[in-house]
Amino acid sequence: MGIREYIPGIGIAVGCILVLLIIVWLCRRSRRPAEIDLMDGHDFEKYCALLLKHRGFLDVEITKGSGDYGVDILAEKDGVTYAIQCKCYNQPVGVKAVQEAYAGRDYYDRMVGAVLTNQYFTAPAVEAAKRLKILLWDRGYLESMIAEGGREH
Repeated sequence: MGIREYIPGIGIAVGCILVLLIIVWLCRRSRRPAEIDLMDGHDFEKYCALLLKHRGFLDVEITKGSGDYGVDILAEKDGVTYAIQCKCYNQPVGVKAVQEAYAGRDYYDRMVGAVLTNQYFTAPAVEAAKRLKILLWDRGYLESMIAEGGREH
């Protein structure tokens, strides 16, 4: 019996494994956003702080709730300091979040300001972020953070 007799069986086995992996990936991907969407603001901040730690950020600190000048997390990575505004919304994030990240970046004397959300941004928010040099980390970016280094908590 030659190798040619085994090729169809190997192809079927590889195909089944690939289908199984795709099903597992889709199930995990679809479950996570729903969990994130159900979090309250403070839980979302804690979750984002843990994701940042898993992605190699250092000195990750959640700011106090009031008087934080619109910044929820302070962190550092590769010598760059960040002021991050977290928004767990059920609709697109607008300009106000960008303004808060901008003010907080300067207040905390950080190099980079960012808004991290479970949603996407309005067109005016994107335009404001470009002008104010604020990073926008939307739902797609958040999902990539989860896939690359985050763990379910």
